[in-house]
Amino acid sequence: MSHLRNADVKVQALGDAALTVVFGDRIDAQTHARVKHFCAALEAGPRPEAIEEWAPAFASATVWYDPDRIAFAALAEYLANLSRESRPEEKPGALFEIPFCRDADFAPDLAETAQWRGLTPDAYMAQFSTLVFEVYMLGFQPGFAYLGGLPEGLSAPRLETPRKNVPARSLAVADGMCAAYPFASPGGWRLIGRTPAPLFDPGRTARPALLAAGDLVRWREIDRAAFLRLEREWSGGGFDARLLTEAGSWRD
Repeated sequence: MSHLRNADVKVQALGDAALTVVFGDRIDAQTHARVKHFCAALEAGPRPEAIEEWAPAFASATVWYDPDRIAFAALAEYLANLSRESRPEEKPGALFEIPFCRDADFAPDLAETAQWRGLTPDAYMAQFSTLVFEVYMLGFQPGFAYLGGLPEGLSAPRLETPRKNVPARSLAVADGMCAAYPFASPGGWRLIGRTPAPLFDPGRTARPALLAAGDLVRWREIDRAAFLRLEREWSGGGFDARLLTEAGSWRD
């Protein structure tokens, strides 16, 4: 057996040492809340010792296990039942206030994105800066966090032709999501700013990725002078993620 259906949850094999628990096929807060509750239940335990680790996604969670210690069918049944049980209290994620600058060369798509929604760039950013985003999952690049919480009134489709090179630390929106690129790469999201904060640093061995699933993010606008100052300060390895959660720590 390579899959199991239990009510509206589907458990399917992912190779011979992992499986995926699928809660739906949409990216929305309600479906993702079920993913979070499921992962919180795994964390709370007790759970089979054969389970090694797990990772949430938009509408699913993948669980890695030792197939020599538990059969797929038994684990699939356990996880399907767990998905229906009472919801444990979630551990709150960290809240980050991350600075960004929207000068024209940092935000080449801002005007068009705002116009798409009948807004000026200033009006668009006035709304954007009030939002609190939630990290749904990491993927695409090390430290690339997919942030849910962009309302329809600020969203826009991806570019018809992706850029061959998106500068590192670019802040972008697309399809109801927000993200910032840790590294330069091709990409089709709409660029509306850039942050001086390093989003992934292998030197931070305890937590190389700044953000983790469940964290909350507020974006705070700064001017170019502050951006350049922080970029210089943080490029030498002196960056501390805790700075972003302390009011006034990066402001002039």
